Amino acid sequence: MQNTILVTGGTGYVGAWIVKGLLDKGYKVRLSVRDKSKTEKYEPLREIALTTKGKLELWEADLLKEGSFDDAALGSDAIMHVASPFTLRFKDAQLDLVDPAIKGTQNVLSAATKSGTVKKVVLTSSVAAIHGDTIDMMEQGLSEFSEAQFNQSSSLKHQPYSYSKVAAEKEAWKIHDGQNDWKLVVINPSFVMGPSLSHNSDSESLNFMRDMLKGKFGMGAPDLVFGFVDVRDVAKAHLLALENDDAEGRHLLAERTCNVLEYAKLIELAFPGKYKLPKSHSAKFLLYLMGWMFGLNARFIKRNVGYPLKLNSEKSRNVLGLEYIPLEDTVKDMVDQMVDDRLI
Repeated sequence: MQNTILVTGGTGYVGAWIVKGLLDKGYKVRLSVRDKSKTEKYEPLREIALTTKGKLELWEADLLKEGSFDDAALGSDAIMHVASPFTLRFKDAQLDLVDPAIKGTQNVLSAATKSGTVKKVVLTSSVAAIHGDTIDMMEQGLSEFSEAQFNQSSSLKHQPYSYSKVAAEKEAWKIHDGQNDWKLVVINPSFVMGPSLSHNSDSESLNFMRDMLKGKFGMGAPDLVFGFVDVRDVAKAHLLALENDDAEGRHLLAERTCNVLEYAKLIELAFPGKYKLPKSHSAKFLLYLMGWMFGLNARFIKRNVGYPLKLNSEKSRNVLGLEYIPLEDTVKDMVDQMVDDRLI
């Protein structure tokens, strides 16, 4: 008998790879969508389902609507809760980021408890729930970040996306601790990159790569350090967390950390001379003058530019058994996909 897995956010950049992985392994996937009539959102997944052992079902549900996921959860064995807005382009942080993240988590996990059948929930959180500003590592006297830390520096006014992630994850743990029906496993990816399964994805990851390839940082890259992980590895981590009975708690995902300039050099290595990539760092004082061009405000620049960042991803390797795709391959595959789909 096929195990039935409810996936929220399955049409997104990360979610689509999770759905593909489940279908490839023969699971019955209940894909929640806000509007079934918008077939372009899930058509690529229907096409994938035709070539796999799995089965794809469509269920309408809305993160902000109480009880919306109850029917889809009933009879499901597990839930992959991936849905949460990842955007740096918003009008109202509370309405556009925080409310969907927290209320969506409440509604989905409430449905898990009501179902009587769901035994595990795998939640897509973020490294943003572990740390906010890069300077946090130094201010907290740490040599690296791990699953032991929670973001303390983000707020509704400063790094609201990061704030929404830590608030939603804390809410998930609170709900989990108040019941005994299902187990919670959390995945905390760093900056997710790699090829998209959708031809029209508006992911911030693709926006970042598009900005790089189109020369937005050609005059100099901000000295910002990120952890990077392949989107296919993020999907794989979710499946490993689902199938591994020993998986518990949080799992920070990062193949490595590097700064924007080092990332640009990986693109140049794969595509010599093809793109107008930065050859040096942009001076910090210039960023204060021109940061608005990159969406960087003064407080962000002060607390993030020029500071080191180290992420410990050993738990994902040792407990989940995740073997990371090298960032060099991630970069090349992502650019190839974007060129093929005419996204650049």
